Amino acid sequence: MDTMGTMDSYFTSRRHHQLREEVRSFAEREVLPRVPAMEESRSTAHGISRLIARQGWLGATIPEQYGGMGAGHLAKTLIIEELSRVSGAMGAMVQASQLGVAKIVHFGNEDQKKTWLPAVAAGLCLPTIAVTEHESGGHVLGMAASAVRDGEDYVLNGRKVYVGNSHVGDLHGVIVRTGPGSKGLTAFLVESDRPGFSLGEQQPAMGLHGFSFGELIFDNCRVPAANRLGAEGDGLSVAYSSSVLYGRANLTAVSLGIHQALVEETTRFCAERERYGKPLHALANVKIKLGQMQSRLMTARLAAYHAVHLLDQGVDCDAELMNAKVVNVESALDSARNAMEIHAAAGLFTNRPIERFLRDAHHIFAPAGTSDVQLLRLAEVALGTAKGSWSERLSELVRNQPPSPDQDLDWAEGSWGQVPPQRTHCAGKV
Repeated sequence: MDTMGTMDSYFTSRRHHQLREEVRSFAEREVLPRVPAMEESRSTAHGISRLIARQGWLGATIPEQYGGMGAGHLAKTLIIEELSRVSGAMGAMVQASQLGVAKIVHFGNEDQKKTWLPAVAAGLCLPTIAVTEHESGGHVLGMAASAVRDGEDYVLNGRKVYVGNSHVGDLHGVIVRTGPGSKGLTAFLVESDRPGFSLGEQQPAMGLHGFSFGELIFDNCRVPAANRLGAEGDGLSVAYSSSVLYGRANLTAVSLGIHQALVEETTRFCAERERYGKPLHALANVKIKLGQMQSRLMTARLAAYHAVHLLDQGVDCDAELMNAKVVNVESALDSARNAMEIHAAAGLFTNRPIERFLRDAHHIFAPAGTSDVQLLRLAEVALGTAKGSWSERLSELVRNQPPSPDQDLDWAEGSWGQVPPQRTHCAGKV
């Protein structure tokens, strides 16, 4: 059952609808049958992650000149949303990869873009971004991992935690300290096969089974100076711009996909289950809860699409991106509780996906800032004390002007300028 109605048509074109159908068909055909195995193993789903990457969707916001789709942030949202509707884990895998794209698009030099973006777009390289540390948590300036210049190289030492795609990633974007204060952070591209780089043991988590968000370890890991993103001291900008412009929008899309699945599954349950000789939804209290879920979903989708539509236009929309994340995360969690109440004891068993949706939804709360962080920043907007705007500062890099609807171009047919698979030093990971 499709509960989206006509609202999303306000923002989406025919090509967006075709892209949605393409991703939804793939997700139901290729991803859904693998969900039980992912739930059982609780380990990184390497095979399906690589298969999804080879569809070209990681290149949604990569310009066509680098082999990407050049389709923009709304298209990226639809891709993540539809995958998350079937598997929050695989939606998270794609969002983390596309978050890894951001740092190269925003701060990579031409050589770095030509080297890495075509490989990512072709599905031969899964990128990550690594900022958080055990002791500092979300306090970016409190990080201790370091890089020291040694001739034409930098030597990295330290650990990063909660890194999305940690155990499936090929190219890690790592923010480390090269000096004191806010100007002492620098970003580097670190290939996963570099000596001195290793992974921590993957820990079982509550949800998102199949997705990895673990620990990266750097022990005298030598990285060429050519792998530095931007100048020394640009690390804070790399971290913040990626989080604000990609991270919040991407996680919004994961929440939205889970929310859609919650409404669909609960609606189906209410139609199939009978009480007192009538469908469950005939009970007024059940129908009201279902109406609340539908209302939240519609509002959440409007906030999500509006924010990324503005991002594609290249206008100031930091506040809208923050609002979209807090609205979608909190709405999905509230609807998950309604769904569990409607299912009652039936929702507690793993033969139904409701408990999985609930567990997965909780994983989207903290990354790119908790709801409290978003609300603090939104309060600054209201007070007129907000400090700068990343969407305005990087508008030329995030703006997307897709072909007009009357042009004979069909994203769903793959004619968005993707390069054929090429052999790179990431290709061996596929």
